Amino acid sequence: MRLSFIVAVVLGIVTASSAQDGAKWTYEGKAGPLVWGRLDPSYEACTKGHEQSPIDIRGARLSKTLEPLKFHFIAGPMKLENTGHGIVAHVDPGSVMVAGGVHYHLIELDFHHPSEHAVKGKLSDMEVNMVFRTDDGKTAMVAVRLNQDRGFPNAMLATLWPHLPTKPGATEKVTDMVSAGGLLPEDRGYWTYQGSEVTPPCTEEVRWFVFEQDLSMSRDQMRAFAALFR
Repeated sequence: MRLSFIVAVVLGIVTASSAQDGAKWTYEGKAGPLVWGRLDPSYEACTKGHEQSPIDIRGARLSKTLEPLKFHFIAGPMKLENTGHGIVAHVDPGSVMVAGGVHYHLIELDFHHPSEHAVKGKLSDMEVNMVFRTDDGKTAMVAVRLNQDRGFPNAMLATLWPHLPTKPGATEKVTDMVSAGGLLPEDRGYWTYQGSEVTPPCTEEVRWFVFEQDLSMSRDQMRAFAALFR
């Protein structure tokens, strides 16, 4: 997990990737985030970029000018992939988000432990990044933070977690009809900023939407994921 400790400017709240080709990288050690930009020429933005994600969100103000995000999710099977860095859930086409009048298509769900984004310096236990793209290639990420609650397992994770692939490169099919909408918080207030992909090649011009409200997950669900990615 990489974190650029900069402040989210006043972008406010409203109430209402797959594994990349290129040099091998890691989250720590000799191929860790501090040297990502030197591992491969295509990773240059990781070191020299000016809008890098994730960030530490501090000092955001309420903005009544932000439009609510609109979602239309289609339930279907998912394919879980262990990338060696985390779990990616590949979804069937058809689910859409509308943000600022722009239509984005859901591509995949990326699960990270701990969270990528921090809020006032504090990381959550997990973060799910929903990756959306437009027909002309623009990318938007919707981040949902999750925290442990001993007595309340997350219903969506309860469906996915029995199928977690345990080895890097392995995949498992979830045949149940699953909707990514099960990972949206009840309060859809969000922070938004212009950033980047969170792993190499750290491509910029990514629009981020980070929900203010987090979701709960059980301790057992957290431990099951952490056992694969210590």
